[in-house]
Amino acid sequence: MTVIALAGGLGAPGVTTAAMALLMTWPLPEGQRMILAEADPDGGAILPGALQGTLDNSHGLRNLAVAGRRGRLGEAFWRQLVDITDAGTRDRLVLPGLYDPAHASAMETVWKPLAGLFAGIEEHRHDVLIDLGRRGAFGPSAVLAQRADTVVLVARNTLRGLQSAQVRLDALREQRVQAEIGMLLVDNGPFSKEEVRKSLGITVTAVLPWRPKEAAVLSDGAEQPRRFESGELMRAARSAAVRVQELVAVRRSRLAPSPASALGRMVSGAR
Repeated sequence: MTVIALAGGLGAPGVTTAAMALLMTWPLPEGQRMILAEADPDGGAILPGALQGTLDNSHGLRNLAVAGRRGRLGEAFWRQLVDITDAGTRDRLVLPGLYDPAHASAMETVWKPLAGLFAGIEEHRHDVLIDLGRRGAFGPSAVLAQRADTVVLVARNTLRGLQSAQVRLDALREQRVQAEIGMLLVDNGPFSKEEVRKSLGITVTAVLPWRPKEAAVLSDGAEQPRRFESGELMRAARSAAVRVQELVAVRRSRLAPSPASALGRMVSGAR
């Protein structure tokens, strides 16, 4: 199973919208599930946004702070998940974020065990998307990025967006994050994928088109336009999901022991 962290920067790049798009389009073999965890220290947006306040604040990240202090994080985690599928299949789930940024301080001792829980969730056949917002990849919650398989920076291809992405990319490299780092561009500016690659020194993993009406369905629970599922945004999101999976495969291939080293361990163990 896979843990993918999404992080943004200045200029409202659309991290939560991108995360929702990936959640809704992520390929799920039978029996597999995807969880989107809102871990933005500045607060969550899905309950009042995509879910339009249809649920109260009884579910969410804040409840894990209390459970974590009591050593009950694992059992409490599953009770906080919200099914966002129309059919009630519980294969696309959301862990709602903090509704008050003031609660972020209560999470400081919980981020590390939560990262461990995400890393071990493969036993339950779940993939995890983590929405880190603008600040979540740094500070106390940085462990979520450090333990992920992949960190995907979300940025608009504007000068301001790319300057902000450069700062965050440099910071991730300074932290020596072991995750594979990718970039998801929101195409609302003049710079091409190749220009971004040359400027930032990172290959653009995928591009989402700038489609405000379609994006509003994911960010604010707006009424779906005709052919929303087959529209340009969701088609691009499906392609992005595949590209992110390929990025994860690159990391796992990089970390896998070479045949020679595996043979060496076998020989050593036989002595």
